[in-house]
Amino acid sequence: MDTATPAVTVALHDGASVIASSGQVDARRHGELLLPAVDRVLAEAGVKLDAVTGVVVGVGPGPYTGLRVGLVTAATFGSALAVPVHGICTLDGLAYAAGQDGLDGPFAVATDARRKEVYWARYEDARTRTGDPAVDRPADIAEALAGLPVVGQGAVLYPEAFPDARGPEHVAAGALAALAAERLAAGQELLEPQPLYLRRPDAQVPKNYKVVTPK
Repeated sequence: MDTATPAVTVALHDGASVIASSGQVDARRHGELLLPAVDRVLAEAGVKLDAVTGVVVGVGPGPYTGLRVGLVTAATFGSALAVPVHGICTLDGLAYAAGQDGLDGPFAVATDARRKEVYWARYEDARTRTGDPAVDRPADIAEALAGLPVVGQGAVLYPEAFPDARGPEHVAAGALAALAAERLAAGQELLEPQPLYLRRPDAQVPKNYKVVTPK
């Protein structure tokens, strides 16, 4: 599952292929949409939740509120089912999906970070990220990414900085699951299911606020 972007996406993978998936784009309803999506995917596959042997969750980067919905839900499922919970960088999932669609490297991935910024990373190919994810204004990285295809909603939102926009625009849980299954089969360690925020949350306690307590 992944809620690091406006897409609320869930998939069920049997170790070889995706057997059911769901995806809805709504930046303001992650908490409302995620559990029904899980129910839908399980029903489509004809299995119960207790058949799940592991959980993969996108760790971002992404905005604070949306991202934590998926991470908390994944952790809850892992605890209730006594199964491992693995993290995958959301940008890696987009890169992998782009590779499945036929895009060959090098290229970059950029998602919407709000505040007129993007979360982004460069890739040598669909499986190989060449540095850590970062958050920047599109104009500040346009020269560094000049000539590269850029995958994701960030490229669509800022065509003046990223003229060669490529799909997919949003991450899909099926790609996350397939990438995780591939890495686990190869004996690679996945990330801890901890949020990759890259910056402080939008909602903060106001400075110099007055505390009022009853006498």
